[in-house]
Amino acid sequence: MRTVAVEKSRLADAVRERQTQLAEIERRQQESRAQLLDRKKQRLTTLAAIADRLKAQRREINTLKRDEQRLAKLIEGLARIAATKRAKPKVPQGTHSAGSTATARTSKIKSHDPGNVGGAFAALRGQLRLPAKGTIAGRFGGPRPEGGASWKGIFIRAAEGSEVKAVAAGAVVFSDWLRGFGNLLILDHGDDFLSVYGNNESLLAAVGATVKSGESVATVGNSGGNPESGLYFELRYRGQPFDPLKWASNR
Repeated sequence: MRTVAVEKSRLADAVRERQTQLAEIERRQQESRAQLLDRKKQRLTTLAAIADRLKAQRREINTLKRDEQRLAKLIEGLARIAATKRAKPKVPQGTHSAGSTATARTSKIKSHDPGNVGGAFAALRGQLRLPAKGTIAGRFGGPRPEGGASWKGIFIRAAEGSEVKAVAAGAVVFSDWLRGFGNLLILDHGDDFLSVYGNNESLLAAVGATVKSGESVATVGNSGGNPESGLYFELRYRGQPFDPLKWASNR
């Protein structure tokens, strides 16, 4: 009888040990399932965050495109006004003047460097001084930090409140706030050349004013919505942007 009791006790201990092992296996399996669920939730959260970020980037890209179209439309209107003021002789039917706005509309918005053209402003090629002192943070044709768009001018990172100077003598044809560019000033240098100064803190010259080369026309800011203070600067010929750094002096 004692041998039977001992055997029963041994079997009971073996069953309890096995049950403990099975319970431990079940606990580990539950932990693994919980970890898998947590990782799945984390992946879903990460994917949702990426999707939201992509949507935000697409919205920023679309906003940038609308802002650029708004500026292009403004410059086209200024070109029409300038052409009217010059009161050129009427062009016979079937022909087009060299500086017509139709040319500006059909040209692709790429580097539209004028090349060897005449006029006082063109003679300054390679001698222009950049309008603000600072660091070139965005270059013509380079990708913008928002993605999906390229710079149509240059962005000069500079101290807020520092001077913005006219790159050449000209007449102020726009001095106001424009969405995407903040406080914006545009100078007409004649011969279809314009210089564009955006993101300013303040504007120091009114429409109709004539300014000299090197004269202060604005102060640096971040009114265009840029995360840092600086000047957004463009040069345009017949409405189309070209690389300002190819016309600036290294001095």
